[in-house]
Amino acid sequence: MERLRSVPGWAVLVVASCCGLASAQTAEPDPPAPPAAASATQTPVQPGTPDKRIFGVLPNYRTAESSANVEPLTSKQKFTIAAKDSFDWPSYILAGGLAALSQLENSEASFGQGMKGYAKRYAGGVGDQIIGNMMTEGIFPSLLHEDPRYFRRNTGSTKSRLGYAVTRVFVTRTDDGGSRFNFSEWGGNATAVAISNAYYRDNRNWQDNTEKLATSVGIDLFSNILKEFWPDFKRRFVQRHHADASH
Repeated sequence: MERLRSVPGWAVLVVASCCGLASAQTAEPDPPAPPAAASATQTPVQPGTPDKRIFGVLPNYRTAESSANVEPLTSKQKFTIAAKDSFDWPSYILAGGLAALSQLENSEASFGQGMKGYAKRYAGGVGDQIIGNMMTEGIFPSLLHEDPRYFRRNTGSTKSRLGYAVTRVFVTRTDDGGSRFNFSEWGGNATAVAISNAYYRDNRNWQDNTEKLATSVGIDLFSNILKEFWPDFKRRFVQRHHADASH
């Protein structure tokens, strides 16, 4: 997800949700499940789901349906996931909307107003996105041997799955299959916030940086919840809508 720091976190979530809901009808139905007899020979789960999008728009490249029989990612694969998240087309649309909100609120007043001020805010937002994704999904996971993917739980009560999704910003899978504190999430986002001080000159104190870090982690937390429950939502509402329309 985006890591755009020049506007409040609530604005990021509202704009992201609106973009997704507007495109809900474009989502394609899930393919039928493979026969039970074939499950024994099923190939290991591959990295992410690069051809799927949440609500037909939001990128879903680093979601895996299960943590069982998963091959560890190479550094090249981790950087590929980071690059796809960074340069996917919806991110530029979202960056444009958030830059407009930032302009209305006059965030980073030193950027000024008019097209010049908007261009600076837009460039800053895109920079946040690229740096944040590269740090949390590519550089830190490669250095620390952590897996940047989100592994869906799929089973259990809604409450337990929600709790699982929330805790993934604190707990991550390692390349050897273990679990530990998610250093890539927090260290990567903290580094991205530190770098952003180079172009966000109005907010360089520890309070603002702490807020930016919390916003970035909060966006990733919200993204985890969407990734966990999107297939359920699609089966219950989108596919039902298509089925009703066909009758």
